[in-house]
Amino acid sequence: MDLDKLIKVAIDASKNSYSPYSNFKVGASLLTKDGQYFGGCNVENSSYGLTNCAERTCLFSAYAAGVRKEDIVAFVEYSPKEHLVSPCGACRQVMSELLDLDCPIYIVYGSKPTIVKTTTRELMPLTFTKEDIDNA
Repeated sequence: MDLDKLIKVAIDASKNSYSPYSNFKVGASLLTKDGQYFGGCNVENSSYGLTNCAERTCLFSAYAAGVRKEDIVAFVEYSPKEHLVSPCGACRQVMSELLDLDCPIYIVYGSKPTIVKTTTRELMPLTFTKEDIDNA
């Protein structure tokens, strides 16, 4: 896996962010087993609840192209902030369903990027899954 390229895809995606309200440009990327890279950025809306985060944009784009969790090798979230910015709760929930729980996630931040490696399971312990509603 080319982590540098995966990070570059996320950084480049952040440049497409539509964030006129927060000016907080976030990017995300993922790599599939067959070598495809997908990127996504946050897209804000004046009705804040309709904003979509970079992580979900990236995952939804990949899924729309036919990718599924078993196809995904790694995931990156990038923020230009000089401190660690982890995915929000909504993104963590979506990631826990659309990524394998052991999928490596790299949180990348800062002008001289710092990398923190984690997994979906570590980001979302005691996750709520389809099995929780299937047993009803």
